[in-house]
Amino acid sequence: MRRPTAEEIRNAAGKTVPDVIAPGLKVLFCGINPGLYTAAVGHHFARPGNRFWPALQLAGLTPRRFTPEEERDLLPLGIGITNIAPRATAGAAELTAEELAAGGRALAEKVLRYRPRILAILGVTAYRTAFNRPKAVLGPQPERIGNTEIWVLPNPSGLNAHCQLPELAEWFRRVLDASEGSS
Repeated sequence: MRRPTAEEIRNAAGKTVPDVIAPGLKVLFCGINPGLYTAAVGHHFARPGNRFWPALQLAGLTPRRFTPEEERDLLPLGIGITNIAPRATAGAAELTAEELAAGGRALAEKVLRYRPRILAILGVTAYRTAFNRPKAVLGPQPERIGNTEIWVLPNPSGLNAHCQLPELAEWFRRVLDASEGSS
């Protein structure tokens, strides 16, 4: 993948990245919002150092390490990608609580429309705000959206030093196991 220039990254503020989604997925992964690098190249989790793609492979969700450009190849594997908030920012802290709450409502509508088995939200703080669940912790949530289970997982960003790749892959593996156990 071609690296974007500094100017392209700066100019990506406010841009969006199209969802990778289809009806009936096993797992719909949901990021907080696109970063500027991701928006500049137009593919999810594209910033070097993001651990999303290696975690998918280590967890057994993909047969090899996919690249961001291959994101649409996840669909035949029953995996999709979306975001809570659509607009790209330099950091999730730039999003307002209102923006996250609106994103949570739009995400719930999307989940009801596409009906994935599991919605895996990547970031507990964003989930707490978007869904008004201030005490939520990582793992499966007691709530559902329609028949879709909700899981909250660590954010795969390289900036999330609290969770290293093996732990992230273990969370992804738990979601895979749960998705295969669902009917």
